[in-house]
Amino acid sequence: MLTPARSRRFRNLFFPAALAAMLAPCVAVAELPSRLVLKSPRVVGEERSLSWTHPFAGWTYDVQSQETLGAPWSPAPGGSGLGAKAWSETRPAPDGGRWYRVVANPPPGSRGRLVSAAKVTSYSVGTLGFLFAFAGVPLVPQHDVDVYKLVYETVDPFGAPTLVSAELAVPTTTTVPVPSWPLLAYAHGTALARSDVPSTPNNTEGLAGVAMATSGYVSVLPDYLGLGDSALAHPYHHAASEATCMVDGLRAARLAAAAKGILLTGQLFLCGYSQGGHAAMATLRELERHHAGEFAVTACAAMAGAYDLSGVSLDDALTDRQPPNPYYFAYLMKTLVDLYQIAPTFGSMLREPYATKVPPLFDGLHDGSEVNAAMPTVPKLAMKPEIVQALASDPNHPVRVALRDNDLTGFRPVARLRLYHCSGDLDVLPANSAVALSRYRELGATQVELLDPMPGAGHGDCSQPSLLAAKAWFDSLRQ
Repeated sequence: MLTPARSRRFRNLFFPAALAAMLAPCVAVAELPSRLVLKSPRVVGEERSLSWTHPFAGWTYDVQSQETLGAPWSPAPGGSGLGAKAWSETRPAPDGGRWYRVVANPPPGSRGRLVSAAKVTSYSVGTLGFLFAFAGVPLVPQHDVDVYKLVYETVDPFGAPTLVSAELAVPTTTTVPVPSWPLLAYAHGTALARSDVPSTPNNTEGLAGVAMATSGYVSVLPDYLGLGDSALAHPYHHAASEATCMVDGLRAARLAAAAKGILLTGQLFLCGYSQGGHAAMATLRELERHHAGEFAVTACAAMAGAYDLSGVSLDDALTDRQPPNPYYFAYLMKTLVDLYQIAPTFGSMLREPYATKVPPLFDGLHDGSEVNAAMPTVPKLAMKPEIVQALASDPNHPVRVALRDNDLTGFRPVARLRLYHCSGDLDVLPANSAVALSRYRELGATQVELLDPMPGAGHGDCSQPSLLAAKAWFDSLRQ
């Protein structure tokens, strides 16, 4: 049995045909138009061969294999760094067959390319003081701030080049000599409407970047794939593409800073709230695993994130609890269909009337309140009962396997890491952070803490105290 699955360096993408092939001695091929497409595998005697097409030049390919679904992927013999789009091997296959995937690696030098950096607005210290007082933010502005909109190159979830947007907020001063500033990346929370992003003028989370900038941080806030200027569907809580977008945003920010004569100290701070907590953690993992020579993380503040998607988050979604925002679960299931093909369509997973009402709302023009209004108060009741039953009974259901691919509890953080999570959070259960803390320590992490900045506070009320606590911590580490 030869069962191909298609992926790239930063992610595992499984397909229902491939999963079905575990049950019968057949060959399955997964295809995505305009992406890496596996041709029909060949088995001739003891030789098993794969070939594929891919519409981009200059890429290299790795073939990896596993003998049990969910086991770690291992390099296949002779399958690393391939320039050709073909590979074969003659290893004896185990009785249960062997899984294969092809990993596509983009050429160096294009990711993070700065396409444009347009100045959007400026804030004086006086204006910021008024805004902070009006909003009840207990901060004293220290510097004027210039705000830019960046457009830069990154890769989509399948490794293809694409463009995304970001906010860049920069402190300004007339001090001589010109000071240098630390670099900070802020990952924003869940957004459904394409315009509800930091680069949109006066966006709430965009102003969080301004607050950090007036405090002396060059702050970059990526809009994420599928939001802002990106024409894609947003891959919600997809750890790998959150990370690549954030890493490339850091690269673009450094290029923009250099072009404008803005000096950086070399310190790097990561933070994010809600989905942004998940994205900040994914970025930390990505930087430490693959870019340690390029970026040294000074500290990371991951706040109210769903780090245990396949465990805490999914198990909770299968209960009768009524969360404040049922659309989060729908958003997540839609992404799994888009990226992992766990079902023919998102609508095919839902029962009526939700199959008709909910999918059209994920068009980038509607917001979370509109999806909430279309959803049942218990999210699982939107799904077909047989799917809910299968999810509850099968620990290796395709949904759980795909979510496991986006868990962020299986690595050992090296940099200083603080998890902030309020005990009254009913949107993203605090158990996510407790599980993450426990597993990080089991893996040998020595600089990780979990703090509750406002005991009993809910998800929304916890955001400001978390951000203020993270800022105070970052301030204490600045050099």
